[in-house]
Amino acid sequence: MKKTKIDHYTDKEALDFHSKNKPGKIEINSSKPMTTKRDLALAYSPGVAVPVKAIADNPEAAYDYTSKGNLVAVISNGSAILGMGNLGALASKPVMEGKAVLFKRFADIDSIDLEIDSQDPDEIINSIKNFACSFGGINLEDIAAPDCFIIEEKLKEILDIPVFHDDQHGTAIITTAALINALDISNKSIKEIKVVVNGAGASAMACTNLFKNSGVPQKNIIMVDRSGVIYRGRKGLNQWKSSHAIETKHRTLDEAINGADVFLGLSAKGALSKNMVKKMAKDPIIFACANPDPEITPEEIQEVRDDAIIATGRSDYPNQVNNLIGFPYVFRGALDVRAKTINEEMKVAAADAIAKLTREDVPDEVVAAMGGDRPHYGKEYIIPSTFDPRLISVIPAAVARAAMDSGVARKDIDDFEIYKEQLKQRLNPSLTIMQGINSYIKKNQKRIVFADGEDKNTLKAAIAFKNSKLGIPILVGKKDKIKERIKEIGYDDHFGIEIINSTDSEKREKYVNYLFKKMQREQGLLERDCDRLVRNDRVIWASCMVACGDADGAVTGNTRRFGASLNKITQVIDPRAGEIMFGLNMVVSKGKTIFVGDTSVNEYPSSEELAEIAISAARVVKLFGFVPKVAFVSHSTFGQPLTSRTKHIKKAVEILKDKNVDFDFDGDMQPDVALNEEYKELYPFSSIVGNANILIMPGQHSAAISYKMMKSLGDTRVIGPLLIGLGQPIEIAPLRSSTSEIINLASVAAYSADVIDYKKN
Repeated sequence: MKKTKIDHYTDKEALDFHSKNKPGKIEINSSKPMTTKRDLALAYSPGVAVPVKAIADNPEAAYDYTSKGNLVAVISNGSAILGMGNLGALASKPVMEGKAVLFKRFADIDSIDLEIDSQDPDEIINSIKNFACSFGGINLEDIAAPDCFIIEEKLKEILDIPVFHDDQHGTAIITTAALINALDISNKSIKEIKVVVNGAGASAMACTNLFKNSGVPQKNIIMVDRSGVIYRGRKGLNQWKSSHAIETKHRTLDEAINGADVFLGLSAKGALSKNMVKKMAKDPIIFACANPDPEITPEEIQEVRDDAIIATGRSDYPNQVNNLIGFPYVFRGALDVRAKTINEEMKVAAADAIAKLTREDVPDEVVAAMGGDRPHYGKEYIIPSTFDPRLISVIPAAVARAAMDSGVARKDIDDFEIYKEQLKQRLNPSLTIMQGINSYIKKNQKRIVFADGEDKNTLKAAIAFKNSKLGIPILVGKKDKIKERIKEIGYDDHFGIEIINSTDSEKREKYVNYLFKKMQREQGLLERDCDRLVRNDRVIWASCMVACGDADGAVTGNTRRFGASLNKITQVIDPRAGEIMFGLNMVVSKGKTIFVGDTSVNEYPSSEELAEIAISAARVVKLFGFVPKVAFVSHSTFGQPLTSRTKHIKKAVEILKDKNVDFDFDGDMQPDVALNEEYKELYPFSSIVGNANILIMPGQHSAAISYKMMKSLGDTRVIGPLLIGLGQPIEIAPLRSSTSEIINLASVAAYSADVIDYKKN
């Protein structure tokens, strides 16, 4: 069981992340147009009066005419923030905003965080009761025990919408799923196992309850708190602990663990010793879930037991017990059937669904999303990855069906196969693209040159690239200057990244010889000219490193214009034989991903070049896991109006028809026709209308203007431009790129270095 280093960052980076552009992590956007007077009249007065009356007559209509059905309140009083304790309601807001982001990212659920400044359970209950009608569900978070029990139980009694304390039930669902599979692998019966739970907080109690509801007999579960075993007759037990007390002679964890099949730790670092592990039954199941450090490390367990099945709460070991696998999808299913509550049947259904999903063969598209790694059901794969795209269709469907079967659903789903397809469409594949690429390159470590080594954002990117185990970064620049910049951004100078420059005489000589051999006839350069280029230009140096095999790829561009960087790179490296070089941008906006080219290289491509750009773009898009659908974009649609530029585009389409390509394409068409499904009715003969995901632009001007405008106006994420057609994997970041943008391009370069055969003509 291999452990990897946890990503790290400075406090300043974390603060900058939360403060940059708009402070915080969430915002509210209108889902309806608000551009005309008529729009405003419909949205507010007088048009809003119509749904108001409808809801007054029938409260259920709120699900039809407001956001209620897809809106969850994320609520905390800050009394148990992460592992930091009671820091107050306001201090919990960054965490609650983060929770809201996760709801949106993984289940397309809108959330509003509400921090209640009170330590009084009754006051919190009353506050939530009075605004709960605005929401489809309530997610309680980071509330200390026993208040969390009191608050949740009372709210469940008085509200008719789901109330879910994720710290309890999210953990319980994932842990139960892991237990089901661990028992299957070890060939043990859930009705016969002996379980020891170390910890008696909210999570531990919820896990224990769900274990029981899943089939573990109460008499077979021993719970241990700071004072020892919770047994019948022990004085000072509250009502919640008392419900888990059993008849037993054991008084300590050391006694209880003897012969135990399962250990569940939700307590503290070091609580379980190696000697205790030795006492456990054959094929022990050990879930050491304390965060940030488990009760015992997997390495310590393996020193004394080679038959153990192990899970932790950490991402750097296999089998991470992560609530993210559960809570977004449980709420998704509950909201979609307008459930009155989230009951035990729904939780058990979620756990069973997760367990069954883990046992299925992992399809190719999931492998791609997970970075090329095909996990196989077994000791080190008992829980799915948090980034498994199948979760969105599997868990909500199971939860929704359980809600219907148990009588708490107010809306039925008629066709679950259609529902599962609808669930899949809520998430765009682009959300997992970079995750998939990053997962892949972690297993195929490449040496990537960061040419602008003295630039602060580039330095941050290189450090994050290294700490995230994405590859091996190399910085080009002056050592003293780089170390000075390192201190300015909050790191010490022992950051462990190779720094290289032209003072390396051996490499300098190699690169000069390479460049002179290449350019003496092409450009008539003398050896001293090549020496000057190698010595004085970091992009030339970085390109030579890649060309001569001293690095696998490179990223540059953050300190100079794209064209200037490209000019330097192409002095060293030629385009791939038989291919056109161009820039391709991936644009993600409102759940839709489109690729735009050529954004950066060819000012006015010929019809033949446009056809070649389309072919290469389709090939790249396939590598990212999309089915290419190409639209040749113009100011005209199918020849109307017919101009010389229109003829230029139409010719490119005809050229492509003659090439017998294996992807769909069409044109000429305006971008709204290519992207908006409403136009299908007008142009039924075209399979591309409304479905395009690749836009081949008529020229660099229109392409660059389009994507930069979208990026600048907001609510749009742009990756790229990706430099397609170059003979080696080098990417050029736009001027003044962010740290994240540089990391993405470095990752793409590393990925390309492994999956593209650059030697192939």
